[in-house]
Amino acid sequence: MDPAARLAALLPACDRAEALDLYDSLPAVNPAAMLGQWKGEELATGHAYDGLLGPSGWWGKAFRSVDDVDPLVFERGGRRFAGNPGLMPLGLVERMPGLAKSAPSAALFRLLSPLLKTRKPRARLRPVTYRGVTSAAMIYDQLPIVDCFRRVDADTLLGAMDIRGFADPYFFVLRRA
Repeated sequence: MDPAARLAALLPACDRAEALDLYDSLPAVNPAAMLGQWKGEELATGHAYDGLLGPSGWWGKAFRSVDDVDPLVFERGGRRFAGNPGLMPLGLVERMPGLAKSAPSAALFRLLSPLLKTRKPRARLRPVTYRGVTSAAMIYDQLPIVDCFRRVDADTLLGAMDIRGFADPYFFVLRRA
């Protein structure tokens, strides 16, 4: 089975070991090949962050250059805007995941997310060695997080968010828009 078919079979949720197996089988991607806009979706594996991005209105990521990256792009009413991930209440998610993922919390976050708007880049792309392969990675400016990417095909990436304090990554998919 080719990588795109394997990914399709795993979406929207799978066992963490299955996601890691697919991720580890994929080739590296060059940072320059990632320039452009990418629509995102979650690959749920039981991580504490599962279920947060979709309800938040997260649309994806924008890579204008290797030094000019919007790690969080939201969409409201057909309009997209970049959000500052440094203002995200990640500590709340880690301390009270049930509350953070509740419908009222998601609705409140969607309402307040325009307050996260930023015009500054909030990350950059660099080659990073993760799980034994050197590939493009997005390094957040304000958070101890690195998104490590592997190529599924020319227009699809599998991302593994490496978060300080978590043994396992949070997985997501990016598709070229």
